[in-house]
Amino acid sequence: MTEEFYAPERVLVVVAHADDIEFGTAGTVARWTDAGTQVTYCIVTDNSSGSNDPNTNLADLVRLRQEEQIAAAKLVGVTDVRFLNYPDGVLQPTLDLRRDLTRVIRRVRPQIVVTMDPTTVFSSTNGYINHPDHRAAAEATVYAVFPSSETRPIFRELLDEGLEPHRVLKLYLGFSYQPTLYVDISVTWQRKADALLCHKSQVGEDVIKFVREMDEAEGKEGGLPVAEAFRVMTINEEPKADS
Repeated sequence: MTEEFYAPERVLVVVAHADDIEFGTAGTVARWTDAGTQVTYCIVTDNSSGSNDPNTNLADLVRLRQEEQIAAAKLVGVTDVRFLNYPDGVLQPTLDLRRDLTRVIRRVRPQIVVTMDPTTVFSSTNGYINHPDHRAAAEATVYAVFPSSETRPIFRELLDEGLEPHRVLKLYLGFSYQPTLYVDISVTWQRKADALLCHKSQVGEDVIKFVREMDEAEGKEGGLPVAEAFRVMTINEEPKADS
């Protein structure tokens, strides 16, 4: 079953690393911003494990990868990029992380939260083992969406910060084996590719062919030329207008 494209007022995208969004979600993000949706990025780790060169200055790498992410975001219409700066490569779905993500959700107050599917461990198509940071960030995000962001007694210290509970309407899970939504990104695909190439410290031109083939494969599953796929979960129904 494929659901219709929904462009709300606000969307929050949460991932572990700079460049995760560009690989899997940036085409959809561009469609949202084109439709007037305000999109916020939240990058959980500090991206300091993005090099195996023993001579790398890790503090410089952190700054570079943040700059690359900000530049990539701008290409798809996103100017609000937030970094939580948890250590890269050893992320765990702790209560501290869930609290920090609940804080972001209550501040942004999105109708949709996007993250990866935390249940995906292996890719059946290319032998890829899903990075544990991806799953940790996603698990913490899922539980920040529900129950934490909408339940007043959870993380009461956030109330002291003036952050009232917020009910997210929909959760979009990328890199899922149970997709229900295929988003046509034919018009925005080149912007996605250009955004991915902003991450010069991590990728080169050769990655574009791989991403194109991946998006064409997802498009084929959804009856589209090129697409990004998500498992969509409706957490809360949209409030009905007063009659």
